[in-house]
Amino acid sequence: MQPGLSPGLSPGSPMDQRPPTPETDYPELLTSYPEEDYSPVGSFSEPGPTSPLAAPPGWSCHISPDKQMLYTNHFTQEQVPVPAPRSICKSSQDSDTPAQISPPEERVREGTCRTLDKAGVLHRTKTVDKGKRLRKKHWSASWTVLEGGVLTFFKDSKTSAAGGLRQPYKLSTPEYTVELKGASLSWAPKDKSSKKNVLELQSRDGSEYLIQHDSEAIISTWHKAIAQGIQELSADLPPEEESETSSADFGSSERLGSWREREDDSRSSAAGPVLSPGGLESDLSKVRHKLRKFLQRRPTLQSLREKGYIRDQVFGCALAVLCERERSSVPRFVQQCIRTVEARGLDIDGLYRISGNLATIQKLRYKVDHDERLDLDDGRWEDVHVITGALKLFFRELPEPLFPFSHFCQFIAAIKLQDQAQRSRCVRDLVRSLPAPNHDTLRLLFQHLCRVIEHGEQNRMSVQSVAIVFGPTLLRPETEETSMPMTMVFQNQVVELILQQCSDIFPPH
Repeated sequence: MQPGLSPGLSPGSPMDQRPPTPETDYPELLTSYPEEDYSPVGSFSEPGPTSPLAAPPGWSCHISPDKQMLYTNHFTQEQVPVPAPRSICKSSQDSDTPAQISPPEERVREGTCRTLDKAGVLHRTKTVDKGKRLRKKHWSASWTVLEGGVLTFFKDSKTSAAGGLRQPYKLSTPEYTVELKGASLSWAPKDKSSKKNVLELQSRDGSEYLIQHDSEAIISTWHKAIAQGIQELSADLPPEEESETSSADFGSSERLGSWREREDDSRSSAAGPVLSPGGLESDLSKVRHKLRKFLQRRPTLQSLREKGYIRDQVFGCALAVLCERERSSVPRFVQQCIRTVEARGLDIDGLYRISGNLATIQKLRYKVDHDERLDLDDGRWEDVHVITGALKLFFRELPEPLFPFSHFCQFIAAIKLQDQAQRSRCVRDLVRSLPAPNHDTLRLLFQHLCRVIEHGEQNRMSVQSVAIVFGPTLLRPETEETSMPMTMVFQNQVVELILQQCSDIFPPH
C-alpha cells in the first residue's frame, strides 16, 4: 500500500485520497504560517515582475546571480530552486532525473500527487443536509483545507481556533468534506445570514454550507480559490453525468469512513452486470420467499399472550371481550374497586363526586393495564377518591357504554312516557334485555350506588347527585346531538329511576 493513502483507497482521483490534515501533512504551517490564512506560492496573487515571489513560511525567496529563483530555509540555510508547477507529482519509477527538493508545503510522499490550493481558519455551518433543511445554524471555527478539488472542514477544538492550530492533534479529524465538482458558490443573501462576508456553497448532493470570515480580503481569496476549483472541475463534467449521477456518488460526506463506503458502492455498481428483466424478477422472487419465511417464523399473538410478553388492556377494552377473557360476567377491576370503596367506608364526604388526583389515577390505570397483580390496598392508592375516579374513568373509556348504543333511543323514549307505572315497567324490561356482561355489571354497580346513597347524610350523596355523576358516563348517544342539554336531563332521569327501583329491576337471586 502506498504511503499517504488510507486503507482501502487507491490513487486515481481526488476522492481516492484522504484530505490533508495539519498534523500529518503540513506541520510547518501550524507553527509558522500567519494564523488567519495561507495560500501557496503562485496560487491566486501573482507577484510583479520586479518583486520576489512570496515564500512559504520558514523560507525566503531571492534571485541568484545566474538569474535563478531560489528558496532558502531560515534554519538549515538549504537552498532549492523554485518549482514552476503548483501541482507536483513524483513517481518511484522516475529514475532518469534526480528528484528535486521542494519547500515543505509542496513536499509530497513518494507515489502521490497533491495540489494544496488553500488552507486557513474559517467559520462555517451546515444549513441543508442532502436536501433536508436543518433547524439551527451551528457556527464554529474550523481549520479548512482546499486541495485537489475537495474542500475539507476539520472539527473545531474546544479551545479557540488560533489555539487549536498549535494543538494539531485536536484538528486531525475531518467533519465535512465537499467535492467541488458540480457544486455552486455565491455570496449569501442577508436572509441566509446576518453576518458579513458570508459565502454560500451548494454541493451536488443537495447539501448547503455557509462559510464566513471577518476579513473581506481573506474571504475574497477563498471565494476566488473555490470558484476556480469549481470551474476547472465542472468543465470536464459531461451533461449526462451531471444530470444522472446520484447524490450518493458526489458531494459532501461526513466522516472519512463514508468515503470508503462510497468507494465500495461505486466499485460494486461498476463491476456488477446489468440485470435483465428475468434476473430482476428472480431477485424479487427471492425477496418474497425470504419475507414469507420471516413472517412464518414470527410467534402468534396467542403464544405471546400465553408467555406473558403481551397483556391486553383493561381500560378501553370492549366489555364483552374483557369479560370473556377474564371468564367472568363482571370485570375484575370493577369488583375490586367496589369492594375497596365499601371497605374504606361509605360515609366519606363527596364519594364519587370529588375528583381524585389525576396523575395518581393515571398511574393506577397504567398498573391495571400492565400488571395482573393489582393490590388496591397499596399505600399509593390510599385516597379513596383515586379509586372512585379510576372506576369512573373505566366506564368512560368503554368503546360502547354500559347502556349499549342500540338501546339508547329506547331508554330515552321510555323515560319520556307520562304514565309512571308504564315508564318503570318499560325501563325494567329494557335493562333485563341487555347482554349478560352489561346486565350483571349494571346490577353490581347500581346495588353499590344504592348503598352509597343510604349513607347520604354523611357523604352528602343523594339519588340526584349520583345520577348527575353517572348519567352521561353510563348512557350516551353514539353521535353528538344538537339538543345535548335536554338529552343529558333524560340520561340522568334514566339513572335516577333505576336507582329508585333497584330492588325491583335487580331482584335478589
